[in-house]
Amino acid sequence: MPTPAVALTSVEAALALLTEGLQPVAATRLALSEALGAVAAEAAPLAAPLPAADIAIIDGFAFASADLLGASPFSPAVPGGPLHWVEAGDALPAGCDCVIEAGLVDRSGPLVEVSGEAVTGSGVSRRGEDWPADSPAVTAGHPVRAVDILVARMAGLTDLPVRRPVLHLLNVGGATGATASAGLVADLARAAGAQVTSVTAVARDAAAIGGAIDAADGELLVLVGGTGTGRGDATAEALAARGILLAHGIALSPGTTTALGRRGAVPVVALPGAPDQALAAFWTFALPAIDRLSGRIRPPARVLPLARKIASAVGVTELVLLREANDAWLPLAVGRFPLHRLAEADAWLAVPGDSEGYAAGTPVAGFTVSATSIA
Repeated sequence: MPTPAVALTSVEAALALLTEGLQPVAATRLALSEALGAVAAEAAPLAAPLPAADIAIIDGFAFASADLLGASPFSPAVPGGPLHWVEAGDALPAGCDCVIEAGLVDRSGPLVEVSGEAVTGSGVSRRGEDWPADSPAVTAGHPVRAVDILVARMAGLTDLPVRRPVLHLLNVGGATGATASAGLVADLARAAGAQVTSVTAVARDAAAIGGAIDAADGELLVLVGGTGTGRGDATAEALAARGILLAHGIALSPGTTTALGRRGAVPVVALPGAPDQALAAFWTFALPAIDRLSGRIRPPARVLPLARKIASAVGVTELVLLREANDAWLPLAVGRFPLHRLAEADAWLAVPGDSEGYAAGTPVAGFTVSATSIA
């Protein structure tokens, strides 16, 4: 891990500067076709249970089960009243509580004979069995899932109240570019519930970067690339020139050259261009900001013992890739994430800067490598 000459800002202090006073964005209503992955802003209770009445789940004849007690091929039942044919999805006629297959009903003679009995609810989905009345279709603070949209559609809803912060993404790549990393960040941000409005390539000079910053909108600004100390790395310079730079050089590995700022109320996160560094800094800073803006409730980590020890440098928060093996977390990489290790990883953890690591067998909290933040 490189050790810059300048003092590094701790992850905890940097994150506090970035997210101070950050509040969830205003709720909006999205059509069901657009709501997948957005964070639910409030519960949306159903006005009626699902199904709203007892319905058939097979094609057949509807009866009162009491009229079929003891029915068999040797002693068929002869129910009275009219014969009711129903198809899957039809509401049951009044007085009926079961549906039997057509092959058990003989209509060839003067009387209808049924050669099999059925219990109450056979062939039927009972009222409220799928979803009780007044229960919400979505849970506030949780991403909208495909099954949530299914429930909403079945209940007749056309939209849902959600919070989807707008993340403006700038690829500070110039001619060589950090396009792959910018694409990774865009995918992760969308998976976390944000709306990504731009992945624009910006030349690696302070004037071009500054102009792109001035033109950017949204609730969160993320830049990818240009955060190092090389001749073409001018992102921090552009932030400083606008008086919005809070920190450049974070005690984080990977991701030491990350820069952070605030443009008014808008958090600004400048990620290194290397994929592993961009990913680590995204998990550590951009994702907590998205969570604050969307009101997302942090998913729980999975606690398992370490299969082997983790050694970490004091003074730097080091991220560790983990793979689950035999009900334990197996460390794959510390402070540097080769792509093949990223592909193998199930989770990650952050070893705080005041720790030298963890002994084998220590229970640690692993966060899935999908959109999960540490704060």
